[in-house]
Amino acid sequence: MPPKFDPSQVVDVFVRVTGGEVGAASSLAPKIGPLGLSPKKIGEDIAKETAKEWKGLRVTVKLTVQNRQAKVMVVPSAAALVIKALKEPERDRKKTKNIKHNGNIGLDDVIEIAKVMRPRSMAKDLRGTVKEILGTCVSVGCTVDGKDPKDLQQEIDDGDVDVPLE
Repeated sequence: MPPKFDPSQVVDVFVRVTGGEVGAASSLAPKIGPLGLSPKKIGEDIAKETAKEWKGLRVTVKLTVQNRQAKVMVVPSAAALVIKALKEPERDRKKTKNIKHNGNIGLDDVIEIAKVMRPRSMAKDLRGTVKEILGTCVSVGCTVDGKDPKDLQQEIDDGDVDVPLE
């Protein structure tokens, strides 16, 4: 028999969801069912929390569960932050597929995203984190200050572009 569940224990559960949409309760059930929570109610809480800022974007959500109460916190990925910085109009996931993000963001936006991602980055200083975000811009398909992000990474390596250390 499994050990008895301790209600005062704090459990963190991470789930990838589309912002503003109530996900399938069946995907939540195996993760939060054993904690004594209703998957349908948690799905509605997640949808409410992500509806304003992250509508239509895939984001990671951290559920902190204690005493059968769940706190919802959005933990955005670098790609989600880059797509949000592009300020594209909201789209319906069911209607528009395989979207190409071919916008342009400024280097200041990239540095702001890097500061948000800094605690989760493996880089030694902020310059490395900025280069990680530029790599994300390559995979998303956008340009930075009208240039290819790969060229900007090379300029940072050469010392042509200044990035603050912290």
